[in-house]
Amino acid sequence: MKPMHWDASRDGPLTEAAMRSKLEAMGYGVSRYVYPPGTYFPPHTHGVDKIDGVLAGRFRMGMEGATVMLEAGDLLEVPRGVVHSAEVVSNEAVISLDAVRR
Repeated sequence: MKPMHWDASRDGPLTEAAMRSKLEAMGYGVSRYVYPPGTYFPPHTHGVDKIDGVLAGRFRMGMEGATVMLEAGDLLEVPRGVVHSAEVVSNEAVISLDAVRR
């Protein structure tokens, strides 16, 4: 589990519009979510390939026995059928772009 990090020299300044455009160009449909502090998603799966992108806040993701902390500009691939969990671990809401493979 290795997050992708926003590269301002390649992708330009990190904005919601820029991250959305990047994900759409990769073949994903994108939805925006805001998760307040304390939000926890217990272990679960999805029937689709996804990428979770973080625009603000800190999101701890667990997958396949490992955890990673996602912050602004981080993107993490979540393959279909893989058990994972997520938790907002800051006093700031997480603003997330949830991308689903088309």
